[in-house]
Amino acid sequence: MGVVTKQDGDAVIIAVSGDLDLENIAPLVTALAEAGKSATGPVVVDLSRVTFADSTSVNVLLQAYGDLGPRLRLAQPSAFVRRLFDVIGLEHALPVYGTTEDALVADDADDGS
Repeated sequence: MGVVTKQDGDAVIIAVSGDLDLENIAPLVTALAEAGKSATGPVVVDLSRVTFADSTSVNVLLQAYGDLGPRLRLAQPSAFVRRLFDVIGLEHALPVYGTTEDALVADDADDGS
C-alpha cells in the first residue's frame, strides 16, 4: 500500500494505492493524523487506486471522520471500494465525491452524494 500526501492551499490530499487492510493501514492512519494537525481546510482521501479494502480501513475512515468532521472527504473510490461502500452503506455516513476536485471545492454542509 502506498500513501502520498500533497498540500493544496489550505487542503491536504492523501492519495492511497494498493491494498488497505490490517497489515498495512498504518501509513494512512499516520497521514490522516498529520493532516488533521497541519491542515485547516479539507482533508481529501483519493481512493481511486485502492485495489482492496477491509473493515480495518472502514474503521480508520470512520474514526478520522469523528476527528475531522466534514473536513474529511473521500474521493474517486475505485470499483472495489465503491462496491464495499455500497454494501455497508458507508456513503450515508461519510462524504464521498466523484472526483478530488469536487471534494476540494465542496461546501462543508454538502454530503458528497
